[in-house]
Amino acid sequence: MSTAVAARAVITGWSAVSPYGIGADALTEGLRSGRSTGAPVDTARWKVPGGRAHLVPGFETREVLGKKGTRSMDRVTGLAVAAVGSLLDRPGAVRESETGERAALVLATTTGSAASMMDFTRSSLVGDRPYDVDPAVMPNAVMNCAAGQCAIWYGIKGPNTTLAGGRAASLLSLNYATRLLSSGRADTVLCAAAEEYSAARYWLERHSRGAEAPGVPLGEGAAVLLIEPADRFAPGRPALAEVLAVRTRVATGSLVRPALEACVRSALDAAGVRPREVWAAGAGDAPGLLGHLEREVLTEVCGAEALERVPAVSRIGDVSAASGSFQIAMLLATAAGDAQAAGQVAVVTSADRDGSLACAVLRLGGTS
Repeated sequence: MSTAVAARAVITGWSAVSPYGIGADALTEGLRSGRSTGAPVDTARWKVPGGRAHLVPGFETREVLGKKGTRSMDRVTGLAVAAVGSLLDRPGAVRESETGERAALVLATTTGSAASMMDFTRSSLVGDRPYDVDPAVMPNAVMNCAAGQCAIWYGIKGPNTTLAGGRAASLLSLNYATRLLSSGRADTVLCAAAEEYSAARYWLERHSRGAEAPGVPLGEGAAVLLIEPADRFAPGRPALAEVLAVRTRVATGSLVRPALEACVRSALDAAGVRPREVWAAGAGDAPGLLGHLEREVLTEVCGAEALERVPAVSRIGDVSAASGSFQIAMLLATAAGDAQAAGQVAVVTSADRDGSLACAVLRLGGTS
């Protein structure tokens, strides 16, 4: 399967809620410092065995967002709403175009909140009657809850979409965002991704991962990109990156490596870029063999030096569906501190254990 970007789209802003803290500055400073975000898990709170995780420090939804409208809000929704808010509150934000009727929101996820889904189902099974459930919690069990809450909180009234694509979801959402722009469905798109830490997610990952990656610590967070048409974004705000192409494939087993290489080469061809012109490459770092294959392909196609220019997304733990958005955020944070990055080409890939493969090619804009 192949997908091409039909019209030029550019990234004009970004923000994140990450294990380094809230906001783009927190992520940028954390990457430059090189400090680790992993820490021992509070087993009493999270109800998991001892281990390490990469959690957003001190993140409590009601403390960050306030008490109004957050009583029943689950963690993944809180992370997404906080990330979108930090983007809209950044210096130079133009609320008139970034919210309202012509603004869209696309959110990448794995399942929404696995914790909310399981808790709601459990309450129906253990209650005196199946309908003895808290109706206020029910919306959290729906996959698109986080995207809907972001739109409600900030008045984003255009198309509202949730894409559940596992580790490839972020790049699939990026492609979807460019299609919304090229089809005229929106003038701006907030392209977000979110993943929470929870006992439910811990046990799902523990029992579904292969034997080669049993101890990879989970991470959490949300990242959001502001995508606009190249000829319509506000003057005086330089484009941070242009989306040159997005390509996807589906493959499993022994077909993954050749399919992923074909995906990368196809994206470069669509972008009109030769492999040796790639300045930076970011892998999705899927746990286990799949992540190793991804790095092997990028090394073969783009060169080892390209992989070394951007910090690995695994630095903040396994953020699953949010990994692609964090890869791009880390790329933009790194480029902002490197005068040689302007005009350079970067490749970002994702590979999901269920077979979805994706590659995006970006051209970096001026530093800011």
